[in-house]
Order: sequence, then C-alpha cells, then structure tokens
Amino acid sequence: MRRGDILTIYTEATMRNLKNKIAIITGSTSGIGLGVARSLAEAGADVVLNGFGDAAEIEKIRESIAKEFGVKCTYSNADMTKPDEIKAIVEGAGAVDILVNNAGIQHVDLIENFPPEKWDAIIAINQSSAFHSTKYAVAGMKKRGYGRIINIASAHGLVASAQKSAYVAAKHAVVGLTKVTALETAGQGVTCNAICPGWVLTDLVKAQIEKRAKENGTSFDEEKIKLVGEKHPDKEFVQVEEIGALTVFLCGDMAKSITGTHISIDGGWTAQ
Repeated sequence: MRRGDILTIYTEATMRNLKNKIAIITGSTSGIGLGVARSLAEAGADVVLNGFGDAAEIEKIRESIAKEFGVKCTYSNADMTKPDEIKAIVEGAGAVDILVNNAGIQHVDLIENFPPEKWDAIIAINQSSAFHSTKYAVAGMKKRGYGRIINIASAHGLVASAQKSAYVAAKHAVVGLTKVTALETAGQGVTCNAICPGWVLTDLVKAQIEKRAKENGTSFDEEKIKLVGEKHPDKEFVQVEEIGALTVFLCGDMAKSITGTHISIDGGWTAQ
C-alpha cells in the first residue's frame, strides 16, 4: 500500500461528515494552508481563509472553493502578529468547530547574524498566534462539546537544523502547546494534535532552495533534489493533499481518542 492510501481510506469514510462545521485555517491563501482548507471544504466544512496576497487572486480562490464544494467560504485579512485581530477573526467566524493553526514565515541565518526583528516576527506568527487563536476558540468548543485544534508544526518541531533558530524554537513550542491544550480539554469533546510535515514544496521552501542555489552557484532543480535527499529517506516531497487528508481524519469521530500527540508526515526524516 502506497504512502497516503491509508489516509485516503479513512478520509473517504468521513467525507461530508464535517457538514455545518466551521473551520478557520490561518495562513491559508497558499501552500499547506490552502490545501488543508480545500480538504476540509471537500469534507463539507464551511471554511474561513486567512492570509496575505493579491486581493483579486484571493477572491478567485474563495469563490472557487465555495463553488466547487458547495460550502460557505469567507476570507479574513487578520494579521497573525496582532492578538486583537486574531480575536476578531475567531469571534467573527461564529461557533468555531475546527481551528487549524498554520500561519508561518521563515528566515535562515546563523544565530550571530540573525536579525532580532526577524526572530520577533517568526515567534509572533509561528508560535504566539497559535496561542492567541486557541485562547479565543477553545472556550466555545468546550461549551459545545466538540472541537478540533490542529497545529501545523514541522519536522523542525521535533528535530533541529542549523541556521533556523527562530523557526525551530517556535515549532518546538507549538508541539508543547499542543500537549497542554490536549490536557486542558481532555474529556470535553475537544482534541488537539500537531501535524509535523517534512519538506513540502511551498513558497517558503522554494525561497530556501533559491537561496542555496545562489550561494552554491547551482540550479534550482539541483538544489531541490539535494535538499529533499538530505532529510527524506524516500527522497520525495510531502504533498499538501496528504496533510489535508490527515487533518480531515483528525476532525472525525474515528480520531476522538487521538489527542496531545504529534503525527509526522516526513518521508522518514525523524525516524533516522
């Protein structure tokens, strides 16, 4: 059985079972977040998109999700560095059933050269935003007796790589927050888990590959193959659809006892 087939089986069993659920996915105008939003919409959930980008392009994405999956799809440009705006997106969505904390940025540099403002921004968006959104969503979930909080962490929430001090620190913190949230919601119909992907060919990763190619005087394709081969024993990038499928499964009844844990989708990276 190929990677992803088991998730597909479970996902198909839960399709449309999320009908009438409301899901917020932060950082979802592209990459992993958009893939997760599409998967949740396919499963019947009404979705709230969030992120930055060209307004016309975002509107096309919003319209296409609503039309393709027959769900309500809205958009918020809330800045994930600002707690008041995070509170507004949660309260504006209504009764939030599913919260996917995905928003993230990256900067790569040695610690001694790492700009303090980049550290602060990464911690704010990758780490603190997950706390603030959880804070404002979790009380309602407890009251209604159902909730799914899914933190998109990273393989870097479990292991480290050089020149990624802020990102690694933030993602480790998100895994820790996941555990605390699970303990505080246990037995109340609410679960919290972290998904830890390996390399996904998102814009963030493409930027890293381009930087490596420039520094090494090589091509983008050469560095792409080298990058994934350094970490993934299977030498393949993770697909956003795999992350989306796992998210849908974790939102279903068959995952109600899965909480407080991290689940890796990393081609064997953290098994080494």
